Amino acid sequence: MSISVYLANELLDAYLSNGSFAVAAAWMSLHTADPGLTGADEVTGGSYGRQSTAFDAASSGATANSAQEEFTAMPACSITHVGLWDAETTGNFLQGGAITGGSKTVNSGDTVRCAIGGLDVTLS
Repeated sequence: MSISVYLANELLDAYLSNGSFAVAAAWMSLHTADPGLTGADEVTGGSYGRQSTAFDAASSGATANSAQEEFTAMPACSITHVGLWDAETTGNFLQGGAITGGSKTVNSGDTVRCAIGGLDVTLS
């Protein structure tokens, strides 16, 4: 997953300028194309909404989601990427990356699930 300019700046300030940075909650988003560094192309419609996502303690520069996430009553779309935000709506985009397999076709009303450990986050 690529980190956003916002997150890069916050992390640099935190460890190089004796600052602090913490995200109260991370929110998982779904995207129909590469969100880039801004969170572009987020799914809209149906009952779609970002999901609050908890993570295991990091080890070796990596972590993964610690609970299954569900996006219910989805609109018809093709999902290609996931993202992380610091808020349920608006907020700051933190990072995003492609899903395994390239894309997932979703029919109107479907539920999209991300299994425990299915969202891997690595910083290197």
